[in-house]
Amino acid sequence: MLSLDEEVRLYTTNAEREKYSLLATLFGIIVALDFLERAYVRDSITAAEYSPACTRLLSQYMTMLKLVKDSIPSIEEFMTRYRLDTPAALHRIKVGVPATVEHSSEAGPETGKWIAETTQNFITFMDALKLRLRAKDQLHPILQELVTGYARFKGSKEWEGRSRMVGWLITLNGMKASEELTEEQSRQLLFDVDYAYAEFFRSLGGDKSDREDAFRAPS
Repeated sequence: MLSLDEEVRLYTTNAEREKYSLLATLFGIIVALDFLERAYVRDSITAAEYSPACTRLLSQYMTMLKLVKDSIPSIEEFMTRYRLDTPAALHRIKVGVPATVEHSSEAGPETGKWIAETTQNFITFMDALKLRLRAKDQLHPILQELVTGYARFKGSKEWEGRSRMVGWLITLNGMKASEELTEEQSRQLLFDVDYAYAEFFRSLGGDKSDREDAFRAPS
């Protein structure tokens, strides 16, 4: 006979115990991310405090997601199953970068180092596409680094290229690690990134072909 005082166990094996432990950790990360997003919107924390904390939570989320991928078809289903009402966290997860990157920063001033790094990131990403890299786990880290550096420039919030690249980050975030872009998607992505690249140099008053030549290794 079942005793009402007896502890109810969610698991009967060590493997099940580990699974529920990982799911609980993921749950905690999402809740923490939602609190962080709300705190930032309410100006309870500064951008300098928010950005590294958000980046860390997003990184932890991606790590946990790989560990529980067999148990979770999608993050939306996970939230529904465990009654998580965390819309701010869901939005941040879908975007994949902190709000300070998504909406750009007005920090300035532009430095030669930033320009050099962003130029190289553009070239690296476009070369990856031209070499026919298509999988999420190949493209997402490079694009994320590119968008993060791009958003440091004063005025980038108004650039159309920024919204296009953030849109592609959201698309890649919604894919499984092994999923690949179609040929049509890849061509459109290359077109959009090249547009952003040209717009970036127009904003600096330079010519993108001159910069590209300067940063490519000699053949």
